[in-house]
Amino acid sequence: MNTFLLPDLGEGLTEAEIVRWLVKVGDVVAVDTPIAEVETAKSVVELPCPYAGVIEELHGEPGTTIPVGKPLVTVGDPDAAAYRVEERAGSGNVLVGYGTSESSGAGRRRRPRVSGTSVASEKGSENRVPLVISPLVRRLARDADVDLRALTGSGPDGLIVRRDVELAIAQRVQPETAAPAAAVVVPSIGLPELRRTPMSGFRKAVAATLSRSRAEIPEATTWVDVDATALIELRESLRSATDGGPGLLALMARFVVAGLLKYPELNGYVDTEREELVQYDGVNLGLAAQTDRGLVVPAVAGAHALTTRGLDAEIRRLTASARDGRLTQQELTCGTFTLNNYGSFGVDGSAAIINHPQVAILGVGRIIDRPWVVDGELAIRKLTQLSLVFDHRVCDGGTAAAFLRFVADAFENPASAFADI
Repeated sequence: MNTFLLPDLGEGLTEAEIVRWLVKVGDVVAVDTPIAEVETAKSVVELPCPYAGVIEELHGEPGTTIPVGKPLVTVGDPDAAAYRVEERAGSGNVLVGYGTSESSGAGRRRRPRVSGTSVASEKGSENRVPLVISPLVRRLARDADVDLRALTGSGPDGLIVRRDVELAIAQRVQPETAAPAAAVVVPSIGLPELRRTPMSGFRKAVAATLSRSRAEIPEATTWVDVDATALIELRESLRSATDGGPGLLALMARFVVAGLLKYPELNGYVDTEREELVQYDGVNLGLAAQTDRGLVVPAVAGAHALTTRGLDAEIRRLTASARDGRLTQQELTCGTFTLNNYGSFGVDGSAAIINHPQVAILGVGRIIDRPWVVDGELAIRKLTQLSLVFDHRVCDGGTAAAFLRFVADAFENPASAFADI
């Protein structure tokens, strides 16, 4: 018997939450068979089993947080796989200490003995002798506190098999799950609690980062309304390309990267221990993305060295990985500046929280038709709002405003901007 302990997942991670089991008790697994999906503070990963054999115990339900080095799953001797094969076949051949016969016609077959009062004429479960042969079924019932004497087997001659125990567990759990919990009234508020949801490892990490950002960074916000009509027209003109052309976010990212190269104060961090302001030689552009797990910020590494098409390809790859929960720890932690397209949520503006240890974040609101004065005439244009939240320790408002104006001008005159970058 082998117990698989939650392995070291790197990056100083000390725990992981079970998202879902890919196996169940009684399953036969080979080495490297995926057994569970677990969520760390960084991403969702699939864990392979280092042992071959029969799954005997799962150490936790989905939603349980397991510390590194603690038991995750117990795997029985590979020879025990024979029990599972026999049980699935419903043969009843397996007896403790006897193993499995290779031929159904060879040797003597024993059938479970039952007393005359234990099958049809019993007056209570106390007098019933449970017809169970598989030790795996007994263990499953014992761990789930299921009384085998109360079950009617669906196997040959009333043999109790694993599906009978699982059905009993499901029938017992369902009413308990459906039953409403007693309402807890909050004294100072006078209202009952609706629900309590444990924070996942991912949510804990997000809370810690955002709390640290608010506590340490003296932030300031500046914003500007932008006529993005020409930017939208440029995007439309690129759609005729074979690959559909770069997306709108890639065009925005191109201008943001150019702005950071011109104003590197916003592309760095504060070394509080040495009391130094550090600027990076290059840009890893973080892109805020909403997923089923919550908000993640993967980064396009080396964004300053990519063409607009290259940026578009990386953005699409990272977006797909974020949606599937397959982002690497490096992709989630290497960002030097964040671009947040919160306009996709249908809002115009937001005073975002800086993604510590970065020193700035640029937000783009929704692009909608609005009246705008062009050459002294009122016109309907595609308007958006850019908002920059920055760490006032790294620069003053003049630098922040200059960066924001640079990006805004590129949005309004993209063709001219491309000629200079």
